[in-house]
Amino acid sequence: MQNHSILTRRQFLGHTACAGLSLTGIFNALGTLRLMNATLSAQAAPLDDYKAIICLFMFGGNDANNMLIPFDDENHAAYIASRDNLGLPKVAPPETPDTPLILPLNGSGGDGREYAVHPNMSPLRTLFNEGKLAFLSNVGTLVAPITRAEYRAGGAAIPPYLFSHNDQQLQWQTSLPASSRKIGWGGRLADLLKSLNEGSQLSMNISIAGNNYFQVGNEVFQYHISTNGTVGLRDYTSTNAPARQQYRGLSDNLGMTYSHLFEAEYASILNRAISTDDLVRTTLGATPRFDRTPPADGSGPNDQNLFPTARGSTGSLTGLASQLHMILRLIHAQSALSMRRQIFFCSIGGFDTHDNQIVDHANLMRTVSNAVHDFYRATETLGFADKITLFTASDFNRTYSSNGKGSDHAWGGAQFVIGGGVDGGKIYGRMPILQSGGPDDTGNRGNWIPSISTDEYAATIAKWFGVAPANMPLVLPNIGRFALPDLGFYRAGV
Repeated sequence: MQNHSILTRRQFLGHTACAGLSLTGIFNALGTLRLMNATLSAQAAPLDDYKAIICLFMFGGNDANNMLIPFDDENHAAYIASRDNLGLPKVAPPETPDTPLILPLNGSGGDGREYAVHPNMSPLRTLFNEGKLAFLSNVGTLVAPITRAEYRAGGAAIPPYLFSHNDQQLQWQTSLPASSRKIGWGGRLADLLKSLNEGSQLSMNISIAGNNYFQVGNEVFQYHISTNGTVGLRDYTSTNAPARQQYRGLSDNLGMTYSHLFEAEYASILNRAISTDDLVRTTLGATPRFDRTPPADGSGPNDQNLFPTARGSTGSLTGLASQLHMILRLIHAQSALSMRRQIFFCSIGGFDTHDNQIVDHANLMRTVSNAVHDFYRATETLGFADKITLFTASDFNRTYSSNGKGSDHAWGGAQFVIGGGVDGGKIYGRMPILQSGGPDDTGNRGNWIPSISTDEYAATIAKWFGVAPANMPLVLPNIGRFALPDLGFYRAGV
């Protein structure tokens, strides 16, 4: 019988080290050394403040053309003509005087044109006019800057599978076009700055919306939590005798000493998971809920209803509001969790509006606007609005022209960013010429070529989060291809 020796940890590391002595391994090792050096620099930096970023991903491809809309008479008339049955009015027709009207924003977009937002975005319009929210004009996935002429001539580098949901979601979240390594820019950001959370056993990256590419790192992995709390072994600490007996056996097994590397690592990972679950569950148990009003007689818990409008027909929080509510509680508990940096991921679906767009998109805009507004107001009430940045992302924009019932997959579109440190009340970047077949269209349906890359958008946020410009390529390897690594949508000194 062949003797299968037990692989020790030292042997395992030795074998993997030898396996890495190839050109690829050497280059990967050099990259790791650069990351280690940057991490040490970050650890030494005097960053005593707390900051959190929140990615709100709108799955399906948000029709940004009906989120940020031309308002001045000339451009709005052209918009109505181009959008056909999708156009939203600024003046109610006599036959339907109760028609919802687009809501004008204060000031212009910096190009002399006036803009408005969707009729159901009144709460976010208020935050824009207060200077808390900013729009980014025409953001999209890019390999490198490209013009209409270059696109139509062919041969220029464009994102692979440009109009595919899965592929564009992947590039938005990783900023790595055509890469087989699905490592997100939020994951790389956490890898770089993880030392700022030294002493915490909770991951910097927390998802309230399941698996995502954005938060996948080489060293930092996403921690999943539901809107109701942790997802763990609920009965592990139960006082119920049968359940306790069941989990006592598991605990005994996990406490054993294992000579086999993989068995030992499995036990270690599961032990950490149980410990983290217990920490987060206990911390949340001591954290106010912020979504309900206590009885007038004071007999209820010490809560306050900070989500008054983001509710469905039953009075319960909408799905997105529930996610943002959990994020609010985790931010409020950051001191107890020993966190100085946190990266959150939440999402809402339903934006693939090929059909019934007017109704479906209106409902989505109401849900997003109410939930984000209530969340931001809550951060103001709790005193940490300047510590958070919430930013939106989506697969792509949708075509300017209608398909008869809705719109189809397109490319660049508007996004928004909100936070106490945001220099809001402005539209950053160059809005496209809203003309089908015009200089910013790939063809003749209003498919806008982005003027801001996802890399530039992400780099501006990463810089605010604490990444030094010299280390930015570690987070966004392609940032050097673009002209504006800082789009300027933060106030100085925040």
